[in-house]
Amino acid sequence: MGFTQKHYNYSLFTKREGYSQVFVLIYVYDLLVTGSHVQLIDQTRADLQRFFKMKDLGELKFFLGIEFARSSKARTPLKVNQKLTTVEFDKAVADAADNDLVLKDASVYQRLVGRLLYLTMNRLDISYVVQTLSQFMHAPKQSHLDATTRVVGYIKTASGQGLLLPVEGDVQIFAYCDADWDACLHTRRSVTGYLVFYDDALISWKSKNQEIIARSSIEAEF
Repeated sequence: MGFTQKHYNYSLFTKREGYSQVFVLIYVYDLLVTGSHVQLIDQTRADLQRFFKMKDLGELKFFLGIEFARSSKARTPLKVNQKLTTVEFDKAVADAADNDLVLKDASVYQRLVGRLLYLTMNRLDISYVVQTLSQFMHAPKQSHLDATTRVVGYIKTASGQGLLLPVEGDVQIFAYCDADWDACLHTRRSVTGYLVFYDDALISWKSKNQEIIARSSIEAEF
């Protein structure tokens, strides 16, 4: 059926068609089918039913003792894979939307992003999106303001989140780092993110564009 078995998990099979992917995870006689495109998922289910006698249980509710719940009210700081662009970039690629115009009053956007920058002192979950939004302070567009408003709505639904600094713990330092290669459409720079823990206490974090243009994902990671 065109699937590839993953070497780091022999129970996981993946298939790519263009920009869409579908995943099949097998545990004994249970199969979990998911992906980025509904039609590709439905086609995979139909193909499996041609080869195997199986029953479609519908949307995932339980798997390996884990209960799954869905909610239309769940929010994220930024839409998945959303790429914000500058006016200059839109002109260069002739990709400007009719309703995505430069704001007449940039100060509204600038003040809002400034307040969000202040919140990143104890809300690491918005660090990435805020550093992205802060790159458009000179000429913000409607899409930038819409993304900023989404962050405000996200914070409102999760206003109780914060940092926990436990009194007791082992004296150990843990650091985690990752990079998103070629993430910035305008400068082609990669984005570095890191977290530093003092035992269970998060004490330092950052999301920022790298200073050089990495020629590969390996170089960006290094």
